[in-house]
Amino acid sequence: MARLMLVRLAPVVMLVVAAAAWFNDVQQGGPYVLRNLLPPLVVVALSALTLRRGEGTWTGSGWRLPLGTLGFAIPALGLSVYLHYAFSVNLNDLFTDATNPEGLFRFLPVYTLVAGGIGFAIGWIVGRNV
Repeated sequence: MARLMLVRLAPVVMLVVAAAAWFNDVQQGGPYVLRNLLPPLVVVALSALTLRRGEGTWTGSGWRLPLGTLGFAIPALGLSVYLHYAFSVNLNDLFTDATNPEGLFRFLPVYTLVAGGIGFAIGWIVGRNV
């Protein structure tokens, strides 16, 4: 079971490591890099929990936890990646006149965790009805 769990968790971990490297690059190693890694690490933790409860499979314990995990991952990672992208290319001159454009990354983990929590709740509810 442990080997199967590691094989299935590997893509999630690789995605989070790639996102972490890119976040560090976009923020140029600023003071908020570690703080912004919290939502991706929560995705890894939720994925590991889902696989553990499912005994090495994603849906082994039903659909609640897998859909909740996916519901957390989509808004949490999506919002974080999108805002890092917007910052990196200065999308529509969004950060041109800002006095402290890096301040975006100060509270971004809070917003993404809240959005992920809402997505988790929606996924949990949908999984209950499947």
